[in-house]
Amino acid sequence: MNNSYYYKCVDCGKEYPAKEIKYLCEYCEKQNTKMLPPKGVLHTLYDYNKIANKLSVNSSKSFQKIKENHFLDILPINNPENFPNLKVGNTPLYRINSLDKKNFDFELFLKDDSQNPTYSFKDRASYLVSAYAKENNIDTLVAASTGNAGSSLAGICASQKQKAIILVPEKAPIAKLTQILMYGAKLVPVKGNYDTAFDLSVQASKKFGWYNRNTAFNPLTIEGKKTVAFELFEQLNYFVPDRIFIPVGDGVIISGVYKGFEDLMKLKIIEKMPVIIAVQSSGSNNLVGNIDKEHFKMKQSATMADSISVDIPRNFHMAKNYLNKYKGLYLTVDDEEILSASASLSKNTGLFAEPAAAAAFAGFLHYYKNNKLDPKSKNIVLLTGSGLKDLQAVQTVIKMPVAIEPDIKNLELSRII
Repeated sequence: MNNSYYYKCVDCGKEYPAKEIKYLCEYCEKQNTKMLPPKGVLHTLYDYNKIANKLSVNSSKSFQKIKENHFLDILPINNPENFPNLKVGNTPLYRINSLDKKNFDFELFLKDDSQNPTYSFKDRASYLVSAYAKENNIDTLVAASTGNAGSSLAGICASQKQKAIILVPEKAPIAKLTQILMYGAKLVPVKGNYDTAFDLSVQASKKFGWYNRNTAFNPLTIEGKKTVAFELFEQLNYFVPDRIFIPVGDGVIISGVYKGFEDLMKLKIIEKMPVIIAVQSSGSNNLVGNIDKEHFKMKQSATMADSISVDIPRNFHMAKNYLNKYKGLYLTVDDEEILSASASLSKNTGLFAEPAAAAAFAGFLHYYKNNKLDPKSKNIVLLTGSGLKDLQAVQTVIKMPVAIEPDIKNLELSRII
């Protein structure tokens, strides 16, 4: 085991050495109930002062030095050879100058994480968890998923010759289930929702000793997801963006982005945190809808954006702490806005995002239409998954044309010309 990092409980602050596999704080976990977000989620922390002392005063040179070592100083992996032999991360960052032929007076960038091997942001977490498993001679991994995390773990494990067991709600999108099966993983549909599958996977980890990849349960998933912050900083020529719009379900992606920039701040490579905007579906807003409440109140999720449809946000406490600490913002968008944003994104940029990812673009559109974006500001929209993962969701915003007889007159009559 690597002892250059340690764990710290988000809730009670208790620290744990990295001498064994650790999921939740053993003290806070005892307080957990099924109807509330779990306590005891762990941060993975490093000796930032020791690392910073080895770096240059110049921030870009410091960053490059960290990168040259594969970021291992701030990742829980000893040997880069344990990473899967797939290209995860280093996804494109596209500059978009206009929308519907109207030029922007600000800068907009789209981070397209659908370009990961299994077409979603979740590969970043699976990549790191799989490497950790290989480094520690673990051959069976398990995850609960609405689809993306499961297909991600299945694909990454296939590349590492590891066994993946994926528990999914029985109504998960068929495209994602197809991916899981094609990668050769063991697929287990579970009657109920994501939370039901999550709880069963945790029980299975305890009983069978399988290594659990669940986000907001395995602290290393956040360490994988934070790498997007490193890429954004470098792709923007060592500038911190002004805003980042992020789709939110469990609260793990947004925590990962915060954690990545926070690591760079602790290493004195950057001096400020971007304004991060959490975007949730109004039909599944159990995270942002409870940030200002004294007591958590769950409402049944009902949204077609399945990847962010969550009744009990597993990383609620960490995400809430980050949003409050760094004065993050949040808003909700309804399904109609998400579908409209998906269509607008595709037609204007050539990028086809699944509904959960399109939610972030819908959040951007809200700011854009209400003149909330400062001139010359740098704005990022994090696109977390491909639209090919859920084709059924967008059928209401397209109209499939009927076939014509192969005659040039019919082509003229079809009004294409």
